[in-house]
Amino acid sequence: MLEVGQYHNLTVLRSTSVGLFLGNLKGDEILLPNKYVPSGLEVDDTIEVFVYKDSEDRPIATTLKPLVMPGEFAVLTVNDVSSVGAFLEMGLEKELLVPYKEQNQNLTRGKEVMVYVYLDEVTNRLVASCKTGKFVERDLSELEEGQEVELLIGSQTDLGRNVIINNRYAGLIYSNEIFEKIFLGDKKIGFIHKIREDEKIDVRLQRVGYENIDTFQETILNLLDKRGGTIPVGDKSAPEEIYALLKMSKKNFKKAVGGLYKRRIIEAGPNEIKLIENQN
Repeated sequence: MLEVGQYHNLTVLRSTSVGLFLGNLKGDEILLPNKYVPSGLEVDDTIEVFVYKDSEDRPIATTLKPLVMPGEFAVLTVNDVSSVGAFLEMGLEKELLVPYKEQNQNLTRGKEVMVYVYLDEVTNRLVASCKTGKFVERDLSELEEGQEVELLIGSQTDLGRNVIINNRYAGLIYSNEIFEKIFLGDKKIGFIHKIREDEKIDVRLQRVGYENIDTFQETILNLLDKRGGTIPVGDKSAPEEIYALLKMSKKNFKKAVGGLYKRRIIEAGPNEIKLIENQN
């Protein structure tokens, strides 16, 4: 039996009035409806399809690409709400169900929500859960402080932004360490800042520490060169101004400026930095 919720490379076995029947060497067969059949596809050709259950609970093949796969976290939009739960847009003809028992908030049409997608063992259907905490890994042994990671931006809290790390772990970016506009569902590169004893993970969007200062110094020098030797930010500038111009936190900015100043490459004022001429 072809596994639901997965891609399969199958061979075209025969053509019918409703579509093409596809199969594999094990003898499994499935229908690819006419509306999904690419032009020129013929018997004995092979094609990659996604298998899921249609509205009548029948396994069906499609060439549409789902927005999320089983075992993944994603931010999806609520298309409708009914007596059985909320239905999310996932890029297929059939929507993705979030049963009421898997909801931890009021879901209304048009709302974006972070969910975890999995194959229900009882119904063999794809379903989603808003209770993402029960699906994250607790063993953090593969993570280390300073490690570069992939982030999925989650909900806003009183402390900052919840994030999913490497599609496996839960983390947090503190509000006072966010220097750019980020939104629910954004995908970002981040860095593990601290792994706490209570197994909570603090994340930052920028690498912090002197090991990366050379990169920040180079960024400042490149902009000075482009701007004719002067840029309008300094020690008294707001963190938001610095990030808008240089894409770095004020802390890293000050470290980089300090290093360039000590090397007599720049003059540093409260609201301006100038490149020193005739350095040689």
